[in-house]
Amino acid sequence: MPQVLDVVAVRAWCSLALEGLGRDRAEIDAINVYPVADGDTGTNLYLTVESAQQAVEAVFAGLQAGREPAVPALPEVMRAMAHGALIGARGNSGTILAQLLRGMAQVLVSGGDDCDTGGGAVRETDHVDAHTLRLALERAAVSAREAVAHPVEGTVLTVATAAAHAAAGSDGDCAAVVRAAYEGACAALDETPGQLAALGRAGVVDAGGRGLVVVLGALSEAVSGRAAPARAQVTAPHARVESTSALECAEEPDAAGPAFEVIYLLEAEEGAVTRLRSRLDALGDSLVVVGGDGLWNVHVHVDDAGAAVEAGVEAGRPYRIRITHFGLGDAHAARSSAPPRERAQRAVVAVVPGDGLAGLYAEAGATTVPDRPGEPPASGELVDAIRRAHAREVVLLPNDADLRHTAAAAAGQARSEGVRVALIPTRSAVQGIAALAVHEPDRSFDEDVVAMTSAAGATRYAELAVAERQSWTMAGICQAGDVLGLIDGDVAVIGAEVPATARAVLDRMLAAGGELVTLVLGEAVPDEVAAGLEQHVRETYLAVDTVVYRGGRGSAPMLIGVE
Repeated sequence: MPQVLDVVAVRAWCSLALEGLGRDRAEIDAINVYPVADGDTGTNLYLTVESAQQAVEAVFAGLQAGREPAVPALPEVMRAMAHGALIGARGNSGTILAQLLRGMAQVLVSGGDDCDTGGGAVRETDHVDAHTLRLALERAAVSAREAVAHPVEGTVLTVATAAAHAAAGSDGDCAAVVRAAYEGACAALDETPGQLAALGRAGVVDAGGRGLVVVLGALSEAVSGRAAPARAQVTAPHARVESTSALECAEEPDAAGPAFEVIYLLEAEEGAVTRLRSRLDALGDSLVVVGGDGLWNVHVHVDDAGAAVEAGVEAGRPYRIRITHFGLGDAHAARSSAPPRERAQRAVVAVVPGDGLAGLYAEAGATTVPDRPGEPPASGELVDAIRRAHAREVVLLPNDADLRHTAAAAAGQARSEGVRVALIPTRSAVQGIAALAVHEPDRSFDEDVVAMTSAAGATRYAELAVAERQSWTMAGICQAGDVLGLIDGDVAVIGAEVPATARAVLDRMLAAGGELVTLVLGEAVPDEVAAGLEQHVRETYLAVDTVVYRGGRGSAPMLIGVE
């Protein structure tokens, strides 16, 4: 049966692309030498795709909360994906990626009709075929080039064009088309060091193109159900491979070049945007203006940031204005006559489930981010929390294994704003509690991070949850309503009630030894359950202490830590 691109595949594409960029973010940041060696391309792409994914998930969530149909139409999902990327685009590469997605959406929502202009009547189909997908990839590459004032070969534009050409020459269904696009992008990426001098000197491929390969690989997997083959690590003959990092190999930015990156969303008519392009092109370089239908994302590198913003004011209504001085961090905040608040030396930022735990962490001096059931925080929320902490040094505790990529992206963004951030990969709030217990802001940052990391790593964690449906687990088959005891993320115990399941979990964990048990009770768990567990530990395991906290509203039925 021919494979097609439908709403399920688009949703999976968003998730897989975000996961892939999270996995490869640091590598992409490390090879970022063009147009400015500021080491943030991977982070910017991650944040752009994260915004796109959130917009897609919002469409599904909105329908599921209402009436039929429970599955949205493909045009609605593609519009959401493109719009989410547009409003969340970060940096030069993220802005171009947003336009690539917008170009694809213009074709996919019209079923290929009138794709040269992006118009045509929207056909509420549930999928598109291979021919339409080829047109979409072609339109994406063309529209991205049109959005860049002065296209340069050896960049993500070259990779996108090669992907479109490879797709156009492919036969077969959608899976064959996207596989060809991915392979064409991989081949083009390996040629970029020979096309752009800055890449050749550093011995690296283009960072934006490397990110696009990840996105296309995710698309291939979403459509075919099979992971795209790993990109062959081919070094182009013109590239010079060094043992030091790409950023060290890259030349320092020209002192006479633009000092600021200016990004903003703009509500304006198309005619005003045409005039804006000309004015910004005269002010600086790396000009990319993407969007349409009255909403645009503007990106430019300039020396006079004020003039770039004023040009936007003349064209329409600019907002979400972000100004970054290369090498000096973020200057996005509005100007104020008040003196800047003095930064603290060090702070802890933590993601916490439940208002009770939030109070506990806050009492310990941490800035908290809520982890609501089914609504994990986005990297933007973590970055905002880091900014609120207003410290030179920040220890970030994600307290959830699924937030590792999100937290890493937030840490990368905060570092680009001049904050020293250490990410401790805590996987549960009880590991975060252990880390906070040894936190000493008066010692050196490195020593503090090592001590907190050691304390978190020495804490085994468990969680009680209620099964929502029948399913297979590592402990056997569970039924809806069963109480599950997860140890280090895997189901180890299946029980009928919380107290007995908690005792069984504790026995398994303490069989390997321990000195301190931490219990975090959910809102519905009575105090006598904790008292019974404390007594069980006291009578069964000598010299093991127990501490109890209330997780409050929004927390799991029980969290357990053993140090």
